Amino acid sequence: MTLSQHIESRLTGSAGGIAAALATGDVGAISDADSQAMRRAGLAHLLSVSGLHITAAVAATMLVVMRLLALFPWLARHVRLPLIAAMAGAAAAIGYTLLTGSQVPTIRSCVAALLVLAALAMGREAMTLRLVAAGAMCVMLVRPDSAAGPSFQLSFAAITAIIALHEHPAIREFFGAHEERRLARVARGLGSLLLTGLVVEIALMPIAVYHFHKAGVYGAFANIVAIPLTTFVIMPLEALALLLDGVGVGGIVWPLVQLPLDALLWLAHRVAAAPGAVRSLPAMPDAAFAAMVTGGLWIAVWRTRWRRLGAVPLAIGAIWALTTPPPDILVTGDGRHVAVRTAAGLALLRDRAGAYMRDTLAENGGVDGEPLLLADQPDARCSRDLCMTDVVAGGRRWRVLATRSMYRVPIAELVAACRAADIVVSERGLPKTCEPRWLRLDRSTLQHTDGVALTLRTGRVATVLEPGDRHPWRMPPTLERSAGRFGHGAGRRVRSWS
Repeated sequence: MTLSQHIESRLTGSAGGIAAALATGDVGAISDADSQAMRRAGLAHLLSVSGLHITAAVAATMLVVMRLLALFPWLARHVRLPLIAAMAGAAAAIGYTLLTGSQVPTIRSCVAALLVLAALAMGREAMTLRLVAAGAMCVMLVRPDSAAGPSFQLSFAAITAIIALHEHPAIREFFGAHEERRLARVARGLGSLLLTGLVVEIALMPIAVYHFHKAGVYGAFANIVAIPLTTFVIMPLEALALLLDGVGVGGIVWPLVQLPLDALLWLAHRVAAAPGAVRSLPAMPDAAFAAMVTGGLWIAVWRTRWRRLGAVPLAIGAIWALTTPPPDILVTGDGRHVAVRTAAGLALLRDRAGAYMRDTLAENGGVDGEPLLLADQPDARCSRDLCMTDVVAGGRRWRVLATRSMYRVPIAELVAACRAADIVVSERGLPKTCEPRWLRLDRSTLQHTDGVALTLRTGRVATVLEPGDRHPWRMPPTLERSAGRFGHGAGRRVRSWS
């Protein structure tokens, strides 16, 4: 905390927050607008201490130790200086991991760095998929629950894609060492960086869409500039400034740190504001995600023509995810917040929903941006206590009724409104005389189902709690389906048990 505060005091704006994140992993000083721009531009990984930062710390430590020890001729002749430098680099990696809070990406990167250093010391090839497997096992032994989280999946998917790509014979031959002029070598390196960025973006896209319902488009191109800028300019300058602060003369370097950080933020905002920078998708089926992951792993693991078969489940999962229709109605587990897909877009029942709730409902609804207010829509009829609107989907018109307050509504008025509606949603317990034409989601029902997503065009009802969730502390959902026809269109009748 002291180090973060010191760095933030030396720089202005979010540049200080980014510099602190690079050193300690603390992202609290980055403004919401700048943080959002970094995410939309595909640069948020720079704020999470992981492989890039560990590698830079290890490489810098080894370089300094090698150069210092080489000043002593006797040591240079009688001691394996690379081995001593590797030990120093390992100590730097462990210390940096502890300093930044030992998060999952940092642990994975630290383990990978230690294995690479050990392999180099033994004269073995370091960068292999066995390295990735060993790092994954080490992380899962310490944090087995992390395997279900996006941090673990994104981190290991990225390094797996990089190694699998550069282990391919054609890639290794084309981007390997060549006798050529400096300009051609630089161009070949930039091409390797671009290709690697594109492959990583493709590998991470299914995971990002599954967890965050968003996919970046220009991230690979932004990273071509951002990664070298961070690795070779920002981090060395920041390290130099911190070292000079130890003797009280770091002030001459901090202005030089500010400039590339401002350039990084400028790049993030320009990319984030580009047309089509982010594509939002609704929550994909679990089976579609599993198919894409299986296909990607098949392509990465196999070394023969069999790897091409991995494109089949990958394509099936991608088409399945892209063609999954967004839900028409989203209901939170407490029934307080409802999002309805109207002609103008996704609209919220309550105007005082918090930022987290608005973002969560928008992401699950496949919407990029701020959702609308249901009371402002021309098709909605809202009072202080009730709100009714019509949703056209599946070739018919659905009438949705939702309560907006906990105040009592005259029973006759409520019963009449329920009978005129297809779907009724409420945070309160509704009387049994409230009988909508299709589905009632009140407090007693939502206690068993938790959050609910309705896709009216297909008649699909997705609940957070599923029938397989038979834990001792949970009651199974009690939505019973029976085929039937009602209203002026066909659908599936769902009865709620109170």
